[in-house]
Amino acid sequence: MSYYFAIVGTQDNPLFEYEFGTSKQGGDGQSRFGEQARHMNQFIAHSSLDIVEEVQWGTGQMYLKHVDKFFNSHISAYVTAGNVKFLLLHQPPQSTNTTSSSSSHNTNTTSSSNSSTALSAAAMIGAGRSSSTSIAANPTSPQTEEAVRSFMAEVYESWVKTIMSPFYRVNMEVRSPVFRQRVAAAGRKYL
Repeated sequence: MSYYFAIVGTQDNPLFEYEFGTSKQGGDGQSRFGEQARHMNQFIAHSSLDIVEEVQWGTGQMYLKHVDKFFNSHISAYVTAGNVKFLLLHQPPQSTNTTSSSSSHNTNTTSSSNSSTALSAAAMIGAGRSSSTSIAANPTSPQTEEAVRSFMAEVYESWVKTIMSPFYRVNMEVRSPVFRQRVAAAGRKYL
């Protein structure tokens, strides 16, 4: 699974961006976004800000969970007390089995539905035990939500330490290599 993490300031300006891949289940930590997808990630993340702002006033929580989806890209959000938004775009790897099983679920016959269920179960068994339990298997599963929540909480702790610097001004871009390393470490630890 590939991730794009962005911190957006109170004036909807980007303060920090970081791309990484999963380090769990034998991943190498490298993002697998194509060149065109890298440019689209910024657009997708910033286009979800309207939804984030609607959800943030409807709940008292800082972690807003999964708030938006654009094709195969899922957006999770975290809003700080200072109205700075953390956006995590996660894109599960493409697999041919999920597209064939979802297209067969759209038919009205029970035999094709049963065969697609058997096909997807066989695909999970054939893919191995590690892929069916990994957080990349389902971006909206409770395991994924908990991993994203833990990631966001750890990045928030690092964010608070960074903005407490007397040299930091509100809505200033974060260029600290220490902060970047802490975000990368949190990504390796949880995602």
